[in-house]
Parts: sequence; C-alpha cells; structure tokens
Amino acid sequence: MDYKNVWQEVDKNEYDEIFAYSKKYMNFLDKGKTERLCTKEIIRIAKEKGFVELKSALENGPLKKGDKVYLNNKNKSAVLLVMGKNLLDGMKIVGSHIDSPRLDLKANPLYEEDNLALLKTHYYGGVKKYQWTAIPLAIHGIVFNKEGKEINVSIGDDEDDPVLYITDLLIHLSKDQMAKKLAEGISGEQLNVLIGHDSFKGKDSESDNKVKDNILKMIKDKYNFEEDDFKVAELEVVPAGKAKDVGLDRSMIAAHGHDDRVCSFASLEAILNAGENDTTLCSLFADKEEIGSVGNAGMDSYYLENMIASIFAASGDNAMYKARVCLSNSKVLSADVTVACDPSFPEVLEKKNACRFGGGVGLAKYTGSRGKGGSNDANAEFLHEVRNIFNKADVVWQTGELGKIDQGGGGTIAFILARYGAEVVDCGTAMLSMHAPIELVSKADAYMTYKAYKAFLEA
Repeated sequence: MDYKNVWQEVDKNEYDEIFAYSKKYMNFLDKGKTERLCTKEIIRIAKEKGFVELKSALENGPLKKGDKVYLNNKNKSAVLLVMGKNLLDGMKIVGSHIDSPRLDLKANPLYEEDNLALLKTHYYGGVKKYQWTAIPLAIHGIVFNKEGKEINVSIGDDEDDPVLYITDLLIHLSKDQMAKKLAEGISGEQLNVLIGHDSFKGKDSESDNKVKDNILKMIKDKYNFEEDDFKVAELEVVPAGKAKDVGLDRSMIAAHGHDDRVCSFASLEAILNAGENDTTLCSLFADKEEIGSVGNAGMDSYYLENMIASIFAASGDNAMYKARVCLSNSKVLSADVTVACDPSFPEVLEKKNACRFGGGVGLAKYTGSRGKGGSNDANAEFLHEVRNIFNKADVVWQTGELGKIDQGGGGTIAFILARYGAEVVDCGTAMLSMHAPIELVSKADAYMTYKAYKAFLEA
C-alpha cells in the first residue's frame, strides 16, 4: 500500500494550523483528566458556542433547523446536536468515548502499614499493571459527605500540589519478580498508592495509625469529608502532569488519555466549526468504552435514543418509533484510536495493513479480534462514500487493522450504533503506547482526524 505523509502533503498555512490545533488539544487534555472533567469542559465550550441544554430548548417548542442543543448524561457523557432540515432522514454522527484506562480507589481504600499511609485501587480497563509503578500520580473525582455536599477533589496536577506514587521492587531484590511473566510482575493488589508518611502531628495520640490519622485530618481540614465518605466516592488515579511536546521538532504529544480524547476533541471541534447543513449533525462523547460500554453513561445505554425520542415527542406522536427510524437512517464514524507501526515492535503487525505515524487519520473496515469477533465490519458502499468525502476535502487518510489476525485485537462502540441499522465505520487516530499511562500521538494525525470528521459532517 502507498502511504501518504501528512507533513509532505500540507502547505505552510495548514502546517501552522497543525500546531495551533495541537495547542488547543493539549489544553483540553490538561483540563479533562477524567470523563467527568471532559464532560464539564465539552459542555462549557459548547455553551460558549451557543449550544443550549436540550430540556430548556424543548420548553420553547419543537426544535428547528439550525438549533444547537446538548445533553449532559450523568455528568459523565454528553451529546452535541445541530438540527437539520428533517431529523427523520437520519443524522451524521461522530461517536467517541472520553473514558481512559486508569486506577479507581476502592470503597475502603485508606490504610496504614510500616509507617506509610496507602490507598487501595482497582484498575479500570486494559492496563499493563507494571507501567503504573514509579511514576508521579494525581487523584481527581467527587465525594459526597454526610451532609450531602458534593466535594470536588483534585490533587497532583496544580503547580504547587504534591503528587502520589506507587512503589516498585528494587532491582537488587527482584530475582523472583524478574523471573515471572511480565503480566505477573505486578499484581492488581500491589497497585497501592502512597499518600502519606508524616506522623509528627499525631505523636501524642494513642492510635496505632498515626500516619493515617494525620492524612484523615488533612482531608477533613481541606475537603470536609471523613473516612466513611470514601464509600460513596468516585476517585480516579491518573498520571500527574500536563501534556507535553515530544521531539526536538515538537511534532508529537505525550499525555494521558489520548485514547480516546484525541478523537473526542476532534469531534468537538468538528461540530463547532462545521458549516450549515440540511442533515442533523451529532457528536457523541460516551463513557465506559474501556470496560465494554456498559452502565447508564456507556454507549450501550439508551441516552442517545431517548434524546432523539424527546425531540420527536415535542412535535407529535410515535416518538420512539421515529427515533429508531432516525438512527437507522444515520451515518456514523465510530471515532476511536488504532495502532500505528512501532519500529521497536514490528512482530505484532502485518505492515501491509497497518497504519503509520504521520499517515493521516486511520480508517478501519473492522476491528474485533481474530475472526472479526465483536466487529461491526463496515460495508463497501459506505466505505466508498467515506473515501470520496475524504478525497474531496484533501484529507490525508490511511487504512489499517489492529495488529496481526491471531495476535489479539480490540473493539469500539461501532457495533452498538450499527444494531439500529445505521451505516458505521471505525475512523480515528493511529497512536503509539496505547493504554499506557502516558500515550503518544502525532500532531499531524491529530489534526487530520479533526479535518476528516469536519469533512464528514459537512458533506
């Protein structure tokens, strides 16, 4: 296959746009370290661009062409929609997810042992557990105290914040550990986050857990919640620090959460900048993709269908039937990342059918694993249509699969939207170190992903 190189295809103006776009994207990453924070930032930006909360908009009667509305689903997923001429004709949808692999605190996380205060965690999504040791970490999330007050917690990402840490075994004593399989070198129960060590303020206490007691006092003083309130909290451990330029040429971005916020931000920018269209435009930002798209904020719930039904209900009967007709007539880019060729690990890829770094947005006819298990498997007619859209808009694009057939694989939200009868194909950014605490994308590919989504919505 002949691959194009984004850097060789763009002119000076578009070259400058790549770096301007990347700066905005990196700012989005810094503000959206969790799915809750992403949802908050997406809605903030959408409101600045004239989007109105769906329920409020419907109080003024049925929606009309050009109306811009958003749905906030449980503060953990969102939908942006720009009304077209006839919703029943279907929508152009770009569907991404905003959750990423991480560590979640357990319900009873805090304990003291050997003069150290630690937090028990449960990893979320597919991770290599050893990658989470010996790096600076942060915590973000919410807690409800006994008075019912929602408390936002953020530790580790502000300039003057302390960070947290998970230890690894010193090399001098690692003979047995090093003999294990890589997947067994660190167990899930060893991913314990160090949060304190100081027992000075509790030295006169009769408690045997002076370090823990000091941490609880600090939590009470700053955040006004107690140990029992951990039981009703959502607290996520993520790598500390901001997104960073990579390379002397600053051509790449290292950050937590590229999967799938690189596609989510591209979808957000695309719908905000798309020109007027007779077709209804929709950008989805789903939660829970990394654990199977389950739960009431995941794509497998009915919040999109219910949203469309509520729009039809404002102007007549048969709302749910019409919502399903609308979805069956829709065309979808399932916006999720794929793997790029890594010269350090060539053995897992079939290079004739793999994406390249800098090769533009990646189009995948199917994902799944091995015998296309769990795949949507887009049809040729829709692929032809998408190819024409991209070529007409001078989008640099490539095709690729997620590794060799028998090597493994992965899935996206594509099959969920396809079950309505919609035309769906996977389309997203090729990246390196996927699911690592810090992942890597090309600025050229991130920008071309945005350009592809915008062209699709405008076509």
